[in-house]
Amino acid sequence: MSGSVVNLNSLSRHLGDWRAAGTKDVAWRSLADALKGLVLDGRLPLDARLPGERRLAEALGVSRITVSAALDRLRADGFLTSRVGSGTFTALPFSRAERLEGLFHVAPGPEVVNMATAVLPAGAHVHSAYARALDSLPPHLPGHGYDPVGLLPMRRAAAEAYDRAGLPTRPDQIVVTAGAQNGLAILLRAFGRPGDAVVIDHPTYPHAIEAIVRAGMRPVPVALAPGGWDIDGLIATIERVRPRLVYLLGAHQNPTGHVIAAEDEAKVAEAVARVGSLMVMDDTQRELWFDRPPPPPSVPGPHVARLGSMSKTWWGGLRIGWIRAEVEVADAAVRARASLDLGAAVIEQLAAAHLLVGDQSPVVERRRLLAGREAALYARLAKVLPDWKTTRPVGGLSLWVALPRPSVAALVVEARKRGVIIAPGTRFGVDGAFQRFVRLPYCLPEPELEAAVDMLAEAWADVGARPARRTQAPEPDVF
Repeated sequence: MSGSVVNLNSLSRHLGDWRAAGTKDVAWRSLADALKGLVLDGRLPLDARLPGERRLAEALGVSRITVSAALDRLRADGFLTSRVGSGTFTALPFSRAERLEGLFHVAPGPEVVNMATAVLPAGAHVHSAYARALDSLPPHLPGHGYDPVGLLPMRRAAAEAYDRAGLPTRPDQIVVTAGAQNGLAILLRAFGRPGDAVVIDHPTYPHAIEAIVRAGMRPVPVALAPGGWDIDGLIATIERVRPRLVYLLGAHQNPTGHVIAAEDEAKVAEAVARVGSLMVMDDTQRELWFDRPPPPPSVPGPHVARLGSMSKTWWGGLRIGWIRAEVEVADAAVRARASLDLGAAVIEQLAAAHLLVGDQSPVVERRRLLAGREAALYARLAKVLPDWKTTRPVGGLSLWVALPRPSVAALVVEARKRGVIIAPGTRFGVDGAFQRFVRLPYCLPEPELEAAVDMLAEAWADVGARPARRTQAPEPDVF
């Protein structure tokens, strides 16, 4: 994004052993290829200013001639632009107008496999919760039904869930929302102003980016490293940009599946407090762990708010979420939401409360189910598409898969021809990043996952068999 500056330490870590790709006499070409890969993968944000050639050469331990030649190649290829008096900035070799912006909604028939949606169907326990909610409804009917804070039973249930996770919480620290996305929109309205910066991990949940942009604010991406968060780079960005908010998916991050360490979360929270920002931690996939739970959400304080939701753990159609925050933040959220909505649906709050305080064995069963499906998807990819690389998550709903080359738009088109809908990596980034990635959920039954991978292998073979060309493809909506 405009105004972003590439941190030298972070850049060196992301480059890794870039020299291994070539010999000494073509070091500039190896460096150019490595930098190009970082731009395409989204680990270098777009429109970010690179350090000067001298500083970059010193940091990488190469001559200035090598750096200059590499940057010249990237300029010629359209991955860098230079502005007189301003410096050299990262770019893509096509304009923003050519980004894949169109969304299409598909009602898949029996012949279509929808792998764009990372969510499980409802189980019988959800129907039972709605039935119990109907029995609980009569005492609420004499009232007007508008409640910007949320019903006390629902707030108590959400507070108890945080208690069980290790973060003591009172009902007055909970604001019930129509899902976590609605909670984020409320916080943006309460604490942001048009033009303010919001620091995000990158890649991230697409609708969070859209919420930030629609609020008139600027998403400032900080690239995730292969193993998780670049904490030094994240803190440096927070201190430099001084954003209004910082939005992170800390537990089974969507789409990568990473889990932030407790000490790293605390370091980021300290940086947020120093600059007077609000840290928003999205906990929507926190409960979907396989073998061990994530670290407790143990960073309280008026500078930290947390988002929860029923959609990923229980059912996407149950549009209930919540904000967990200190009372002053919760009160500000309630005051700000009146122009956005007037509260969450009563019957759904009652159903959600019954699920949260009731038998938790359905959640345990979902963890077991997801772990098995993840193993099946990973094994099929390794067998059929061994050059597609991914890091196995310890929870969540999807694999974040790196393709051998940045051809995800063409892959989306070819996959759709064969009846598979996939979410390209570009949906999870800012300014066209992640053209070499695709998110593959493991929410479908194992035979469907294996069949989908086989069809993706056919699509990928066709992508590789034709001449490279710029491909525009409609993008599916992503959940």
